[in-house]
Amino acid sequence: MMISRGFALLAALSASVAATAQTMPRVSDDTALSTTIAALDSEVFDAYNRCDLVKFGSYFSPTVEFYHDKGGATFDRATVVANTRKYICHKVRRQLIAGTLHVFPIKNFGAIAEGEHRFCQIGGECEGAAKFLMVWRKIGAKWQITRVISYGHRALTENEKAASSNVRSR
Repeated sequence: MMISRGFALLAALSASVAATAQTMPRVSDDTALSTTIAALDSEVFDAYNRCDLVKFGSYFSPTVEFYHDKGGATFDRATVVANTRKYICHKVRRQLIAGTLHVFPIKNFGAIAEGEHRFCQIGGECEGAAKFLMVWRKIGAKWQITRVISYGHRALTENEKAASSNVRSR
């Protein structure tokens, strides 16, 4: 009897927290921090899209943890760069979906960046999208990515494909 009451209380509390989280407005981003992280996001993925692996790799901590819902986990910069060379270079390019990047400070550490991006074939149409979460650490004046979670990979809908081709043609 105690276990079922405890379970019922836990279920009710979980439902209450979930409902509150859905109705709470997003905390507004710190403008200076958001600008910095947006610029870094643009730089790291420019290097990714151009297959400039030396520059791309420089954005990651040597001990970066990268969790990918389809590809598994890696635990160092060398593997992240090698996987990018093998699976991405000259095959796929990344586009940040406008309006999805949100940045949150981590006190005495750095920032969390979350957003959604789509992936497009080189010379072809965009076919997939995923959500991401990156933890950036600031050491002195240098920022590095220490954790990446790439998840929710899915095919684009026909409407999303059409919208992404309009973005490319501008």
